Amino acid sequence: MVQIIRTLIHSNIYISLAAALFTVETQIQLGMNPEWYPYLFLIFFATLCEYNIHRFITVLTHKDALNSEKHKWVKDNLIAFYALVFLSVAGFIVTALMAKKEVLLTLAPIAALTLLYSIPVYGNKKSIFRLREIPYLKIFIIAFTWSATTVLLPIIHTGRSFDSVHIGLMLAERFVFILAITIPFDIRDMDADRIARTKTIPLLLGEKRSLIMSYASVLLFLAISLFHYSMLNQAFIAMAMVISAISTFIFLKWDKAKRSSLYHYAILDGTILLQGLLVIGFWFLQKFV
Repeated sequence: MVQIIRTLIHSNIYISLAAALFTVETQIQLGMNPEWYPYLFLIFFATLCEYNIHRFITVLTHKDALNSEKHKWVKDNLIAFYALVFLSVAGFIVTALMAKKEVLLTLAPIAALTLLYSIPVYGNKKSIFRLREIPYLKIFIIAFTWSATTVLLPIIHTGRSFDSVHIGLMLAERFVFILAITIPFDIRDMDADRIARTKTIPLLLGEKRSLIMSYASVLLFLAISLFHYSMLNQAFIAMAMVISAISTFIFLKWDKAKRSSLYHYAILDGTILLQGLLVIGFWFLQKFV
């Protein structure tokens, strides 16, 4: 069982499921019943494709990356990894062909930004440039793409209009939440980023101040959520967000957990999965109890 969970995490299936559940959460926030619309499969495969393509590009452009702990699973399962890259690209193409034109038009600029984040824009034998290497921009690109994709696609798919303040608050909640759990990834990569001369927020502020920024982002997420769902009189969503914020804050401060090799990919990425499950769970409770 443990091996299966590790495979799901290292293959990026785990984070792709989290993206799909995050989008189901959006359906509930919009007042819809949670359903498995085709665009959920598109988001699943788009996430799986992006994360594995990003890793694939890293391995191709930096052969020594395979020797790092971060890419150990790829090195030990190279054939399976290449098969997964192929299947994730194929899955994305198939689900894109099934999606509404409006959904694809919304996804296209976000997908382009995501690809530019991973794929070299220009380079030579000595230097390769990617969008993620623009000083201090990396975590904000990640937070933007996650929030825009998981919030806007369900809205576009419905073809309905929603209150702009409601949508704006949803985007803000999602952005600061993703920002909070992304900062520790940059803290983990400080040594590698320093060697690569990639300017990141932790290298600018230092580890301690960056963690404070992460904690502040969780508290901002909580404040926006409480204001938002109190205004809408949706106590069940507010309760889910409170539990999500408290648990995420605990995970961010849990020093013992940070020593685990799966802290970032299982626990921090798992906070996305947890939030989606909490909102879905509380929706069912208030609907059927």
